[in-house]
Amino acid sequence: MTTFVPLDEKPATEVRWHRLLMLFTIAMAVLAVVSVGGLLWDHRILDGVPIWLKPFKFAVSFALYGYTLAWLLTMVSRGRRIASATGSVIAISGFLEFALIVLQVVRGQASHFNISTSFNAMVYNAMGALADIVFVATFVLACLLAFKHTDDRARRWSLRFGLVTSLVGMGLATLMLTNDSGTPAMVGGHSVGVADGGRAMPITGWNLDGGDLRIPHFVGLHGLQALPLLALLLTWLARRYPVLRDEGVRVRLLVVGTVAYAGLIALVLWQALRGQSIAHPDQQTLATFGLIVVWSVVGAGTVVHRAKTRYELAGRQGQRPGDGAVCPAAGIESLPGQG
Repeated sequence: MTTFVPLDEKPATEVRWHRLLMLFTIAMAVLAVVSVGGLLWDHRILDGVPIWLKPFKFAVSFALYGYTLAWLLTMVSRGRRIASATGSVIAISGFLEFALIVLQVVRGQASHFNISTSFNAMVYNAMGALADIVFVATFVLACLLAFKHTDDRARRWSLRFGLVTSLVGMGLATLMLTNDSGTPAMVGGHSVGVADGGRAMPITGWNLDGGDLRIPHFVGLHGLQALPLLALLLTWLARRYPVLRDEGVRVRLLVVGTVAYAGLIALVLWQALRGQSIAHPDQQTLATFGLIVVWSVVGAGTVVHRAKTRYELAGRQGQRPGDGAVCPAAGIESLPGQG
């Protein structure tokens, strides 16, 4: 049975955003601007890139992450105290990790993998412990949201899929710990096949001469934003295309998008492990990317085609609301001329 849901879902009561996470988000946004100032006026280079590039990237990433988590916490109905404490732990841990990164920038030292002195090793180990805390806290939040029920199943599944991909992205960071980048006094590294440093992409700082394990880490981590945004896009498109008003159709399209996103994570991971630069993909990489694109187009097209066929069949049988009628179960006005 086709199920329609209201597209203008509003909470029955006013929700309050997590205060500490929002303060964390604002602080990271401000510090991203400060880092831009560092890029403009502090011309020191570390490992082949401007020394303030890492704080800038982390500030932007933390701002997006904090805002997204604050939004997700508004949807928690059970275990709110645990969720609130989890959000506070993430905000505090993230801020402390960023503070350690800035400390090393001021000292002119690498923050990650640096064991050149006992103090640098202590800072690196502290950052690792903070990252572990954020991982565990995010996992707790994922568990709380896994059983969250909303009127829109597509939105619910997008949150679950997004949190899972984010956890996968965090987990992929552990590959850097055992990677030998060939850099002295470093335990681990970003680059595969070449030493850390050298030519790098603007803004991201990803290695242009070899593989870079930060890429799959980045793509996986930001699935937390990409997949819920896909669900919101489908909801917005449903206002224009009636076939998408069936939440089952949106869920299936979300599954197609999630599989494609997982394929993209696997692709950039495979590329990095082979020591291949993201800027110079070989035929195997391009062919695999092409398969992901074909899968996405064919999968989405199949879902929409089948849904449209059912929609038109229901219309011929007089089961579809039309001619300006309102579907009582959904409160959605059908388009004139669709009956």
